[in-house]
Amino acid sequence: MWSPVLAPLPIAPESKIYSIQAIKKIKCTFDPITSTQTTWKSKNALPLKTLFKTLPGLKTGSKPWNKPTTANTNALLQTSLGRTQVWGLNLDDETLETLVIFPGARTTGLFWDFDKGLDNFGLKLRIYLVETNGLPNLSEGNTPDIQSLGYGEWAAEVLGQLKIQQAFVAGASFGGLICMKLGIVAPEKIKAAFLLNPGCLQSFSLSLKNLYYNLLPIIAPSPKNVAKFLDKAVFCKPTHQLSPLAEKLIIDYEVFALTRYQDNTQKPYYMDEQLTQVTVDTYLLEGDKDLLFPYEKSIANAQAKISTLKGVKVFENVAHGIETYAPALAYVGELIKNTVKGTEKK
Repeated sequence: MWSPVLAPLPIAPESKIYSIQAIKKIKCTFDPITSTQTTWKSKNALPLKTLFKTLPGLKTGSKPWNKPTTANTNALLQTSLGRTQVWGLNLDDETLETLVIFPGARTTGLFWDFDKGLDNFGLKLRIYLVETNGLPNLSEGNTPDIQSLGYGEWAAEVLGQLKIQQAFVAGASFGGLICMKLGIVAPEKIKAAFLLNPGCLQSFSLSLKNLYYNLLPIIAPSPKNVAKFLDKAVFCKPTHQLSPLAEKLIIDYEVFALTRYQDNTQKPYYMDEQLTQVTVDTYLLEGDKDLLFPYEKSIANAQAKISTLKGVKVFENVAHGIETYAPALAYVGELIKNTVKGTEKK
């Protein structure tokens, strides 16, 4: 079970801890996350405040959110890209395996726990949800050149400040790119990397269908257009969907991010020959209905470029938002279990 804040993270002394109560007191004005490169268009961030405020103890039908315990926390780390927000789960048990998660573009790591999503891993883990700098979240807005290894260096900093010697890492879309950058910069920190519909194995699809549904909410941001984007590109109903309340939170967040956030972050790209530098065990999870990065091409490029690719799993009738699909997270959990068992045998 997790909560935005309740206990201190094991981080460097200069890192500052904020409680959810403190965040509420400052009304999420976002003063700390304005920057010269990526900024909020307004300091009044009430729509996003609503998202974060409703998370602890929120109930969605018969599936409540993971509720607060003293083992959970949030922290703002001081990194080369400015303040970096991290959410934590089960941090009091150092005997557990550690999983570090990097979310996709225009999402937050908290999306992974919609409808108690983190329970789908099927085993207890120490989980860190890292809010990537430059994306619409509580981290500061500075970003490195996307084609450099800057994001990998930043991710290594984050793990270092959290005092994580080695961990499993998972990334969806943009987050998959960060996992691969980290795998190049600091392979010794990764036990295995799980890429979920990653945005680094090919260029963004230029199909008319994909362009239409992705550009629609950007050109004309509204709840209706965001909902259409979610229905056509992110989910594949009825196989792949969230509860109505969770989807409403996503819509509110997306409308807020599209209308109130000045996004200057460079977009994911095909890492191509950079992927040949990856030496960590890597697993690829793909949805066969992903419009943004069609799965066949991603698989072919991964097999051609990543010499340490250990497995590929394709989920039928699953779209781009695969991190919200329960069987996908269950599969990651099984891979972690099997990896640990294999290590113990050695």
